[in-house]
Amino acid sequence: MRRGSQHLCPDSSESRKVQRKFMQDAKRLIHCLPGCFVAVLAIGLFTGCHSASHSNPKATTVITLLPEVPMPKDTPAPSMSLPPPAVAPANAAPAPVLPPVRIKAGLFTAFTDSDGNVWLSDQGFTDGEITDRPDDLQIANTKDPAFYRTERYSMTSFSYPVPNGKYLVKLHFAETFDGISGPGGRVFSFNVEGQEFKDFDIWVKAGGARRAYIETVNVEVTDGKLDVSFTAQEENPEINGIEILPAP
Repeated sequence: MRRGSQHLCPDSSESRKVQRKFMQDAKRLIHCLPGCFVAVLAIGLFTGCHSASHSNPKATTVITLLPEVPMPKDTPAPSMSLPPPAVAPANAAPAPVLPPVRIKAGLFTAFTDSDGNVWLSDQGFTDGEITDRPDDLQIANTKDPAFYRTERYSMTSFSYPVPNGKYLVKLHFAETFDGISGPGGRVFSFNVEGQEFKDFDIWVKAGGARRAYIETVNVEVTDGKLDVSFTAQEENPEINGIEILPAP
């Protein structure tokens, strides 16, 4: 019986060895539990997701894309190519003026006569000088003595743009220079659109000094401008005004 008891009950030293090994394995297991738990949890999740995907193979996620709406764009304003402003050349002739046209020689401001006619300031002449006489100088044969107190003299020509056509031209004269004391003191010639007036003497035509005289001539303009030329003979040519009127 004693031998049997010894065989059934192992030696106490062996039992202690087994116990120590078991405790060591238990400690190692305890230290590994946190990491093992995380690993087991991850495996479980993966396995669950994998199982779910296989359990419903037809379940898919559908993403519906809305049609693209074009963003509004600024519509550029239509470009317009504007022609550059017309610049007349420095030597370009002025546009023709429809008569009546009245030019007051020797005066650089407009003049209104007793009949209400407005005269343009001195213009259109080539060369010459201007002068004026005292405000109290008396001029006969006119309702507008002030008109004949200013003049242009020593000019060589006059030109003014008008439409082609027939006109009545009036040239106004008065001898007011104290240096002229009788006939022949001032003699000159002038040409109006081809019509010649030779040896023109204002004293003779007007009947004396400080008397108004108007020379009238019918002309036809074919080149878009009315031309008058002056030629000196004795003293200088002189004029007080020019009217360009439509032909009657």
